[in-house]
Amino acid sequence: MALERILKRSRFAARLSAPHLETLGSLGRKVRFEEDQLILQAGQKATHFYLVVSGSVCVEVRTPVYTLCVQVVGPGDAFGWSSFLDHHDTLFQVRAREASRVICWDALPLFTACRKNPEFGLDLYSAVLELVAGRVKATESKLAEFCGSIR
Repeated sequence: MALERILKRSRFAARLSAPHLETLGSLGRKVRFEEDQLILQAGQKATHFYLVVSGSVCVEVRTPVYTLCVQVVGPGDAFGWSSFLDHHDTLFQVRAREASRVICWDALPLFTACRKNPEFGLDLYSAVLELVAGRVKATESKLAEFCGSIR
């Protein structure tokens, strides 16, 4: 029940119905990350999805020469959308900016729940698609800034 209350207050899951919040909450678990802890590494198989409860993480592009923070993700926001794509590697590196608490979902049980209840799946994938659109916009803005053409 506690996870459902957290989810209901989050930007990511706020539009989900009460039964769908219950389903999502029943599949999640609380996890802690320490400051500067690497959570996701670009190029690895994406197997988890996360919602920040407290603290913040940085979605980063890492090269041999530099690491660029594309977006800071704080309480109520989610990351790890690549886990919703079967056989897809993580595109971004994610690192905890500070000690953070998150809700973590394993991808396989989420897939199973979506297949068992297509209405839940549609609502959840709609929320994830909004998350992806936000990440694309943040990446585009950072690229424009990086290239010197701030809008």
